[in-house]
Amino acid sequence: MATVGATESSAVQSDSNRTGRVLRVGPLKPSLMDTLAGDYDALVLPDVAERDEFLARHGESITAAVTSGRTGVDATLIEQLPNLGAIVHFGVGYDTTDVDAASARGVVVSNTPDVLTDCVADLAVGLVIDALRQVSFNDRYVRAGRWVAEGNSPLTSQVTGKRVGIIGLGRIGSAIADRLTGFRCSIGYHNRNEIADSPYTYSPTAAGLAGSVDILIVAASGGSGTKHLVDSDVLDALGPQGYLVNVARGSVVDQDALVERLADGRLAGAGLDVFADEPDVPEKLLGLDNAVLLPHVGSGTVETRAAMEALTLQNLDQFLADGTLTTPVTR
Repeated sequence: MATVGATESSAVQSDSNRTGRVLRVGPLKPSLMDTLAGDYDALVLPDVAERDEFLARHGESITAAVTSGRTGVDATLIEQLPNLGAIVHFGVGYDTTDVDAASARGVVVSNTPDVLTDCVADLAVGLVIDALRQVSFNDRYVRAGRWVAEGNSPLTSQVTGKRVGIIGLGRIGSAIADRLTGFRCSIGYHNRNEIADSPYTYSPTAAGLAGSVDILIVAASGGSGTKHLVDSDVLDALGPQGYLVNVARGSVVDQDALVERLADGRLAGAGLDVFADEPDVPEKLLGLDNAVLLPHVGSGTVETRAAMEALTLQNLDQFLADGTLTTPVTR
């Protein structure tokens, strides 16, 4: 796999480039924003109405941009920063950044892999348990006084022994699989390519995987290559006894098709940490008791966010020092 932009040996930018300004693009963790402002004298990209004037004034001085997967740096902004050398992401996702445009310009791109793997995998398993055992629904059931008024809530489905399919058996997908083997679940997966020596069963298509499992977990990266990978055909293959869990990106799932099938019983349930147009969630989805909805908190622990912040700054410091990155994005 080739590194986006230049390789470590050829990515070194000129000293004049590396001593340029840092630009913050979009909101970040408050302590990270404070550090960028205080220690790096970082500029902040303004709203669209003020952007042209700002870029005309500062664009040539900027050599590094710090952003997140929720904001990113698009091709237009890359073009407006003629001396940009690096795009540093806080977070593992980078699908909102135009990496092709970055590569064409020799701009290196980083993210923060590994440090959030455990927390996202933990949450995925939590969503599996919640969706099948209806934990959130039963909490609401008790709080609303329904236990007293209506008696016991409906029976749910056990997790142990279920057939689980994982779309995207990378770092996070593998960590999810490792956890669910402790529940005596059988594991299958779908990737673009089969993984040599994997202990899990490979399916060459997402629909084929969905048709063979009880629970389908989405852990694939976002971007144009995986947009609506989980489409109506995949959801229909999963079927009315099946559950979908998504801890990847909302774009990977056809959200309209998902909502329709949850509403009319063509899917048993879902656990969702991500959505197509965050923070907006379809009104119809909000009223469904068979859907567990979380506000994109897969990496949202004190420990993980601190590690992500440290790795973001490590990437920035390394680029400013020698033009390379600690954790470059590869393709």
